[in-house]
Amino acid sequence: MAEKSYAKGLEGVIAGESKICKVDGENGRLYYYGYRIADLVEKASFEEVTYLLLYGKLPTSRELSEFTARMRKNRELKPPILNIIKEFPRSSHPMELLQTIVNFLSGYIDHKIEHSPTCNCRQTLHQIAQLPAVIAAFHRFRNGLNYISPRDDLSHGANFLWQLKGTEPDSEDGEIMDKCLTLHAEHSFNASTFTARVVASTLSTCYCSISAAIGSLFGSLHGGANEKVITMVEDIDNVENAAPWIDAALAKKQKIMGMGHRVYKAKDPRAVIMERFLQTLSSKYNDNSKLVVLEEIEKVFRERMEEKGKPIYPNVDFFSGAVYSLLGIPSSLFTPIFAMARASGWLAHILEQRVDNRLFRPKALYTGEVDRPWPAESID
Repeated sequence: MAEKSYAKGLEGVIAGESKICKVDGENGRLYYYGYRIADLVEKASFEEVTYLLLYGKLPTSRELSEFTARMRKNRELKPPILNIIKEFPRSSHPMELLQTIVNFLSGYIDHKIEHSPTCNCRQTLHQIAQLPAVIAAFHRFRNGLNYISPRDDLSHGANFLWQLKGTEPDSEDGEIMDKCLTLHAEHSFNASTFTARVVASTLSTCYCSISAAIGSLFGSLHGGANEKVITMVEDIDNVENAAPWIDAALAKKQKIMGMGHRVYKAKDPRAVIMERFLQTLSSKYNDNSKLVVLEEIEKVFRERMEEKGKPIYPNVDFFSGAVYSLLGIPSSLFTPIFAMARASGWLAHILEQRVDNRLFRPKALYTGEVDRPWPAESID
């Protein structure tokens, strides 16, 4: 019997059911539990969005107050975790630290891990609450600075900037950072989320599932793209260089980082919002150097693609790195920030996977030989 046809990269294949997120790629729309991403960014804090992802509904005022207090209470890192971060090789990428440290966090929780849809990870929230502190601590330690304890009077985004830089961000910077996390919190069955669900389907722990997802996110075709975009912008340097740089890259069949998306056939709605943040910060800090280069890259690249009848639009990674740069964040932390935001979505999918679990076990289309004869003589 002939093997069934397949889609390389599982493109277009429905691998499971989910109520968490809808990506309307044709129309450039994104929903978390039915709520438009633009509304969530405008009206909700990251902590409120996290509640929505974990519980499937918006919280009441009392529920949000209790949940926010629980998240903020669990931000502080215990001394053994800080020691691990301090001793981690300074030359390592922070994503390598994150993948390592998540499993250590599982050893410093007060509850017993249970493999069920009501896992107490909804209560302790270590994987979500503590990742910002881990990232900030590693950055400070490898730059010869001391760890800064979290504050429970700041939002998730503002507290990260506080722990990273040691100065309280103004309300606008803190709000934009928090909203950026909302934009990155969830995006259906992307590579890292699918990784988390595959691991969860084996009835492994939340921590192992999230550690695996972090490894998937590290790749430059996924979360690592925003770091590559900034490298591209720095390489191009100014508007005049954009067109020749892009033409040379296309001639070499080089991917233009941050442009295009497997699902979106219109401009990524997250990129629309992120571009607005970049415009705000560029004006605020009187520095539009990255903004004008990015706008020229988008213009030139789209023109080149439209000439071929293949319109391609920016994705969220195209503008996010420039936003983070203006917030004073080094490029090595861009992908870790993606991870600390996406942890909410990963945990939501892990818990959903457990509700009606079935082990992922796809087939492969074998293209090798069969019944090969054994050599008559030994091979030297």
